[in-house]
Parts: sequence; structure tokens; C-alpha cells
Amino acid sequence: MNIGFDAKRAFHNGTGLGHYSRTLIRSLSEYYPEHQYYLFNPKPSADFELKGDNLHEILPAGLLNTLFRSAWRSSWVKRDLQRLKIDLYHGLSHEIPVGIHKTGIRSVVTIHDLIHERYPEQYNAIDVKIYSKKFRYACEHADKVIAISEQTRRDIIEFYNTPKEKITVCYQSCNPAFGNKVSEEEKAAVRIYYSLPDQFFLYVGSVIERKNLLNICKAMFLLRHELDIPLVVIGDGGKYKQQVKDFVMQNDLESKVIFLSENEKARLSQAFRSATVFPAIYQSAIAMVYPSFFEGFGIPVLEALWSRLPVITSNVSCLPEAGGEGAYYVNPASAEEIAEGMKKIYADKVLAASMIEKGWQHAQMFTQRKCADAVMDVYKSI
Repeated sequence: MNIGFDAKRAFHNGTGLGHYSRTLIRSLSEYYPEHQYYLFNPKPSADFELKGDNLHEILPAGLLNTLFRSAWRSSWVKRDLQRLKIDLYHGLSHEIPVGIHKTGIRSVVTIHDLIHERYPEQYNAIDVKIYSKKFRYACEHADKVIAISEQTRRDIIEFYNTPKEKITVCYQSCNPAFGNKVSEEEKAAVRIYYSLPDQFFLYVGSVIERKNLLNICKAMFLLRHELDIPLVVIGDGGKYKQQVKDFVMQNDLESKVIFLSENEKARLSQAFRSATVFPAIYQSAIAMVYPSFFEGFGIPVLEALWSRLPVITSNVSCLPEAGGEGAYYVNPASAEEIAEGMKKIYADKVLAASMIEKGWQHAQMFTQRKCADAVMDVYKSI
């Protein structure tokens, strides 16, 4: 088959959608080399690349397509799909080209979450309308819908009335680099380069309201006299991030909460921007703290499990699916529960070791091979 992908996020996104896209494309290319994979990218990327004998990057050609890249990606790309004899097109992040169902080309769309439907107040009202229109259109017109968790599958049925037989849950994997043990020498070099402390808790994710960094900082405040271990934050944000920083400043936590993404070396580092240094950072931490209120899946949880890093996460949404028996679960609204989890994991080495082992076993459900097989089964079903 000639399989096409909406590869915008694969080439340009450094967070969850980008990691999902790159990992899936590379996995399919490796485990199903008999197919050709065409990556439709609106513009060249300086941060990420995808290379392989059966991987073909396709950029917009011609003046109009180059000037109106968004229109090319959302509709005009159909001409290129037909020219290249694409058999099946996969929209990797919530959307497919308008009118693709009229071309005879089969299509699949991955829906990661419908958070804008559940929490519209956390988004710009215009964005909510745009997302709803695109997502609903994709679920209606794609031949198959992939949900990345049971939670997302339930939401697609609830909000868009998509027939349940049209939806398949295909869990995602993560970059296999997280599963490779990083040497003590390399971890030490990374800590020195980025001015990281010898011991720290870790948060990775966009600094937005539902991901709940403020309550982690409140937990840090509760622990200020008991545990002299800082929190390293990887991620950025806007208004909510400023709210978090205000809390940090007002409570004299500047030395306890380190915003690594603001570090000059991190901002200028290609290894940091492309996340290639993340496994070393994960494996240097005491625990991942990720008490999000709602997720489509929660890829940092899986990355931590593969890194043999204990995880504190929420007992709601899809996070128990991601964490399995290997995670320590808390009520995300309770800074006290988050603080208690951090204290326990730091103090109880037997508990931490047990979590690491159970987490590693649970992570085997999400190997690249299993995830690639599940997606290829969807392709073959249509």
C-alpha cells in the first residue's frame, strides 16, 4: 500500500501529538517495510526529521500551495494524494482533508481527546468552534476512527454520536529511547550541562490549567519543611503559567521549582527541543509527578514507566489506563494527596522499587510493535 499521513505534527510538534506521530510512523516503517509511507508536511522543519527507504516527505509545490499552506493541508492536498496513488490516508491528529471521501481514497483519523468539548472554558471560544467542526467532520467522514484510549472512545460516542463499531482503541507507544538505560556518566553530564540538582521530582507537559502544575506547587509548599527536594518543570504556557509562577514567588519557592524550559542552554539546545535528552533527565529524577485533571492518554506517564521512573498520577480520566498497577494514584484536586505521594516515594525505597517493576511490566502492553500492529489491523480492515 501507499499510505499517506498528515505529518504536520510529526515534523513540527515537540509535545504529545508530535511524539505520537513520529513514533507511529517510525514503527510502521520498521515493522511493515513492504508499504510506502508518504509524509505530507506543510513546510520544512528545523527540529525533527523522519528518514527511511520507505519514508517520503512531501512538501507543497507551486506558488498557491506554498503561499496557502494551511489550505493545502486541509483540502488541496487531495490532488497530491491522487497523483501519488495513495491508497489510504491517516489524519494523525483529529482531522482529514475536506472532501477526501469523494476521491475514493480510504481514510483513518486518530482522535486523541475531546478536552475542548469537556472543558470549553479553558479554550478560546473561536478555537472550540473550529476544533468541534474539524473533529466532528473527521469522525463522520473517515472510514475508521482510532481512539488512543477507552476514555477517548467513550467521549467520541458521547459528544459526536459516532457509531461504536467505527471506533477502534489503539494505544500509543513512545520513543524507545526511554527504555534504554542511560549511563551514570551521561546522566551526570546532562545534569551539569542544564544545571540540574542531584535529586529532583519531574513534571513534563504544557503548563495549562487541566495539567494541574499549580497543585503540584502547592504540594511542594506543604513539603517545604519535610523534604528539601526541588521540582523540575519541562514545558511552557501562558496565563496559567504566570499564575503558577506568581504562587511560587509569593511562597518563596523559587529555589524549589525550576522551570527548565526557561534555562538559556535548554532554549538553545537542539537536543532539548527535540527531546533526545529527555531519557537522561527522566532517569535522573526521583519520580514523575503528573496529576492531570483530564488526558487523552498521558504520554509522559508511559515515558516514565519505560524509564523505570515511579509515577504519581491521577485516579481519573484515562490515566489509570496509562499507569496500570505501576503508578501511585491521587485525587488531582488534593495537594495533600500529591504531597503524601511524593513523600512516600522518596522515603520508601521498597515502595519505589515495587512501582518501578510493576510499571515496567505494564509498559510492555505499549511496545512499538503492539501499537504498530494494532494500527495496521485498522488499515487492513478497510
